[in-house]
Amino acid sequence: MSTTRARAVRFDEYGDRDVLRVVEVSMPQPAAGEVLVEVRAAAINPGEAAIRSGAMHERFPATFPSGQGSDLAGVVTELGEGVTDFGLGDEVLGFSWQRSSQATHVVVPVSQLILKPEALSWEVAGALYVVGCTAWAAVEAVAPKPGETVAVSAAAGGVGTIVVQLLAVRGAHVLGIASPANADWLTAHGATPVPYGDQLAGALTAAAPDGIDAFIDLFGPQYVQLAVELGISRDRIETIISFQKAQELGTKSAGSADASTREVLTEMADLVASGRIEIPIAATYPLDDVREAFAELEQRHTRGKIVLIP
Repeated sequence: MSTTRARAVRFDEYGDRDVLRVVEVSMPQPAAGEVLVEVRAAAINPGEAAIRSGAMHERFPATFPSGQGSDLAGVVTELGEGVTDFGLGDEVLGFSWQRSSQATHVVVPVSQLILKPEALSWEVAGALYVVGCTAWAAVEAVAPKPGETVAVSAAAGGVGTIVVQLLAVRGAHVLGIASPANADWLTAHGATPVPYGDQLAGALTAAAPDGIDAFIDLFGPQYVQLAVELGISRDRIETIISFQKAQELGTKSAGSADASTREVLTEMADLVASGRIEIPIAATYPLDDVREAFAELEQRHTRGKIVLIP
């Protein structure tokens, strides 16, 4: 039985980054079917900032004191009763649904973990779940066929970089909407870069004279509206963020919860480990610098993932 203490990100009220703190907590103890993981890497995500601010209270209310984090990678240090899927010392990656992964230790059901492929660094493994499963769900929602054209907003962001590459793997022609600073990266990863701005509709039409078959929005409701105005079928418009707009216009809003399975996680891990998909790491921060990590994230201009290293 562990008697040492763990450290974890906590906040006691809704607010800006200043409500975040790292505190000592009792070492979690795994129940039957769970393992204790010593966390080596845990990515941060925009949805966590929205939950912490209270912006998502109606959909995802917080219970205080609240932890943070879904993504994780680490080493199994204790087994709950009946666990046979993993052994002590196994390197794993996966996810927590308890908002708890931004910590030195976390208890996780074995159904939410897979073995970490040796080819994956800790940073990449700890950034895989949210972006990987969200990207998989978003791409599945629009069901791209080889040769079809799919537009993607926020194409160089954490989820966007994976969506772009997953679409390319599936043979789609990708129009990546992003700032000009990301044009070279998008081109190198199989997409046609399209700069956002006032002339976006015309730029998209010029880039796809034969029409756009599907649209994946990763940024905001204005892109869902634009997709409808471009004449894209509503059952082939997907957003991971603009839930109210999707409901209003009758478009799709699949997310990571729709793809949170070992099978999807394994598929995405294999694509990354084989080099077919890259997860860019924008920055890493010590756990104690969680506020600084979110300050960078909330600028909304990072390419790839920001990861905490406990």
